[in-house]
Amino acid sequence: MNTNEALRVLAEVTVSQWGMLTTAQANARGISRVLLSRLAKAGHLVRLSHGVYRDAGVPIDRFEDLRAAWLSTEPKKLAEDRMKNLAHGVVVGGTSAAQLHGIGDLWAERHEFVARDRKQSQRTEIRYRRRLLEDQDVTLVEGIPVMRIERTLADLLEETRELSLVADALRDAVKVQQLDVARMTALLGPLAERNGFRRHDGKSLLGRLLEIAGLDVDSKAMRISQDIALTEKVIQHYQTMKSSSGREQSGSVPIIDFSQAWSPSAHSWGIYNYLTPVSTGTRTS
Repeated sequence: MNTNEALRVLAEVTVSQWGMLTTAQANARGISRVLLSRLAKAGHLVRLSHGVYRDAGVPIDRFEDLRAAWLSTEPKKLAEDRMKNLAHGVVVGGTSAAQLHGIGDLWAERHEFVARDRKQSQRTEIRYRRRLLEDQDVTLVEGIPVMRIERTLADLLEETRELSLVADALRDAVKVQQLDVARMTALLGPLAERNGFRRHDGKSLLGRLLEIAGLDVDSKAMRISQDIALTEKVIQHYQTMKSSSGREQSGSVPIIDFSQAWSPSAHSWGIYNYLTPVSTGTRTS
């Protein structure tokens, strides 16, 4: 096979894989390792890692290393085929998932992946863990299968056991998207007891994370009360709402920034007319 023909064949693969391909994919199409090496030496391909190449004409991507590592986890399969059942394949998790979502201040020393079946790698830059993920807990970010933010936060807490680190990631997460609090509560349930709360009390554990992150309603109320101008606007807002609705809210305090207030009764992030205290639960000794 000559160079032009080989490049044409490889282009059929790289076009749907961020300009990348694996040695196994090339071999399956009649292109040997020797020919791949020659193409790389000639400047047509760039070797990214063991068994993974990129078309030299494709720009460098900030997640290039992670993409290459993910491709290498199942090197014979095309990316488009692996996308058909995300939760049953290899999924980005842990600190790698946090970086992909852009949350937290955690440094991924290795590429973190989870899979249903036990997998091992001799490559020190890749780490596998066995996890049974549900379809609702996996999504695509930058075209890469990754744990959803709620599952990522729970995974970080399970791995790091550092409430403050996870709270930082939670603070970033609410700026990225609305969180499914019901799902988050369910995922935190199995981790509640080891973090000092009643068994399966994910609601209280979430409340504690919100408190540390400064996202609980008491923290928000405190910040509002320290700003006279903002407090006046809150009062005006409250009076306008009270006048238009005709409802009496005895003992309630209004909030101006609704987008990140959490109501345990509503079990969702969203707009709320009044502050509802977030219970941080009872910690066990």
